[in-house]
Amino acid sequence: MSERSKLNRKAREQKQEKQAKRVIFWIGAVLILLAIAYVIVATATI
Repeated sequence: MSERSKLNRKAREQKQEKQAKRVIFWIGAVLILLAIAYVIVATATI
């Protein structure tokens, strides 16, 4: 029983780490897209 819970905990930690990396990637991608959109709008209004 103890071994099974250790395995489950390890698998859950790996899954959470993978999801966290994915979230960080998407946050970065959105920020870059917003920056590009801001530059386009700023240059278009001059």
